Amino acid sequence: MEDVNRLTAMADLSQMIYTKDSHEAWIGLYDDVNSWRWSLADPRFYKPGEAENRIWSSGEPNNLNSKEQCTQIYNGLWFDQNCEDSLFSVCSNVSGSNVKFVLVTTSMTWTQAQTYCRTHYTDLASVRNQNENQNILGLVPSGQRVWIGLFRDSWKWFDGSSSSFMYWRTTTKEPNNTQKKETCVAANFAASGQWEDWNCDYRKAFICYSVVLFKRVVKVTLEKQSSSLNLNDPAVMDDSLKQLQLRLKDKGLNGDIRLSWVKQSDGKVFNAEQNTED
Repeated sequence: MEDVNRLTAMADLSQMIYTKDSHEAWIGLYDDVNSWRWSLADPRFYKPGEAENRIWSSGEPNNLNSKEQCTQIYNGLWFDQNCEDSLFSVCSNVSGSNVKFVLVTTSMTWTQAQTYCRTHYTDLASVRNQNENQNILGLVPSGQRVWIGLFRDSWKWFDGSSSSFMYWRTTTKEPNNTQKKETCVAANFAASGQWEDWNCDYRKAFICYSVVLFKRVVKVTLEKQSSSLNLNDPAVMDDSLKQLQLRLKDKGLNGDIRLSWVKQSDGKVFNAEQNTED
């Protein structure tokens, strides 16, 4: 929200006047409509190419609305479906590369089905090939729609940021995909900077950003666990930096942080402290 408030304060609505859809500007969020992946993520379960197996019905996935991010099988063909719909589901029991499919005849949303399958079996079904698709077809009554484990990891930032912060406009129920193919996002500064999905072909103002780099020098004290350890040994210094980098990552600092040692006037990085007794 700090970024949202800063942008809203910067926006001059008197200058943001266009022939259509004034007061809006593109930001770097987009809907990755091709980001389908399996709930069961273990790469050891899939042979080369099997994780990319798709048996879509003609014209699918059609992304009719922003909530069609889950997959159902109907008469052996796959369709993208609103994840909040209630359907039967197919779970999998996995042992090594072997799998047994189980039909669950309780109607659930996709997320509920995923939780149920992970609790009672291994996961929602991954369908690696046509034979497995036929096995599932044999379990499911004709005309019945069922969930499988394929879903779309949708909204992403162009710069690869992992931020999960969202600020959709609620009054228009965004993202609403009202005009189809609304896979890009603009901030509406006439609505407190809230976000709306739009067709990417529209012309709008846009917001760029630059990364501000800065350097900080920190003095550290290290205690040797072995008197024979030479802290100024290049291999020891490299290993220490790697451990510090991991410690920072554990603290949530996952950005582009680079660490290096600063040499003292004598050419060394570390100098021994003299301990004195009180």
